[in-house]
Amino acid sequence: MKSGTIIIIAGGVMILFGLILFYGMQGVTSADPDEKKFFSAIKHTGTFTGLLGIGVSIAGFLLYLMNRKPAPIIEDYGNSDLQE
Repeated sequence: MKSGTIIIIAGGVMILFGLILFYGMQGVTSADPDEKKFFSAIKHTGTFTGLLGIGVSIAGFLLYLMNRKPAPIIEDYGNSDLQE
C-alpha cells in the first residue's frame, strides 16, 4: 500500500474516534462540577481529534495525488488526421 492511502485511512480513523468522543458525551448530564469539567474535556478532545483527522486525511489525499504515476505522453505526429 502506498503511504498516501495509509495516511488517508489513519485520518478516517481519527475522524471516527473524534465523532465517538464528541457525540458520546452528548447524553451525559451531571450535577457535579468536576464531572462536568471532565466530560467537557473529553468532548473538546473529540472535537480536536476530529479536526486533526480531517487535516490528516487531506494531507494523505494530496500525498496520494503527488505520488501517482503520470500518464505517458504519446508523441506520434506522423499519422495525425490534422495534417493534410
